[in-house]
Amino acid sequence: MIFTETTLPGAYIIDLELRTDPRGFFARAFCQKEFEAHGLKPTIAQANVAFNHQKGTLRGMHFQFPPAAETKVVRCSRGAILDIIVDLRPESPTYLQHIAVELTEDNHRALYVPERFAHGYQVLRDRTETSYQVGEFYTPGSEGGLLYNDPRLKLSWPLPVTVISEKDAVWPILDAQEGDLKNRMSLQLV
Repeated sequence: MIFTETTLPGAYIIDLELRTDPRGFFARAFCQKEFEAHGLKPTIAQANVAFNHQKGTLRGMHFQFPPAAETKVVRCSRGAILDIIVDLRPESPTYLQHIAVELTEDNHRALYVPERFAHGYQVLRDRTETSYQVGEFYTPGSEGGLLYNDPRLKLSWPLPVTVISEKDAVWPILDAQEGDLKNRMSLQLV
C-alpha cells in the first residue's frame, strides 16, 4: 500500500500497490503492520457497506464523540464518490479545515479518517457501493453531525443533492453546537 498524508495531519490517502498479470491484479488493501508503521490505528471493530441508488445522494457529515470516536477506512467498490472529511480536533492547527478526495471503483483508492473527524460523501454515479472499516462500534448516544451545507464549513459538493436522510438534512449549524462540540472533542476527555 502507498500511504500519502493529506494536509490534515493523521488523515491519509491509501493507494494500492497493484501486482498485475494476465488475470488482472492482486493488492493488499489492509495490513495491521503497515498501518501501525504510519502511526495509524489498525483496529477494525465493524465493516460496513452502503449502497446508493442515485447519483447526487449525500451521506454525512457524521462522527462519534469520544470515548467512542471512530477511525474509518473508506473505499468505493462500485461507482464513485466525493468523500469529504472535516477536522474536529479543537487543539489541531487544522481545526474545521477539510479535504475532499474522489474515491472510485477505477482508482481503488481509500481514505483513512482519524478519530474526531466528521465524514460524509456524495455519490457521483448511480448504483454506487462504498465500504467502511470502522475502528469503533456504533454507539447510539455518541453520534453527532454537521450540516452538509453549513456556511462556515464551505464544503463544495459537485452535484445538486438529490437524496439525503431527514437526519442529515437537519443537523444543527456549527454556530449552534460549536461550544459543546469543542468540549466533547477535547483531548481532556479522550
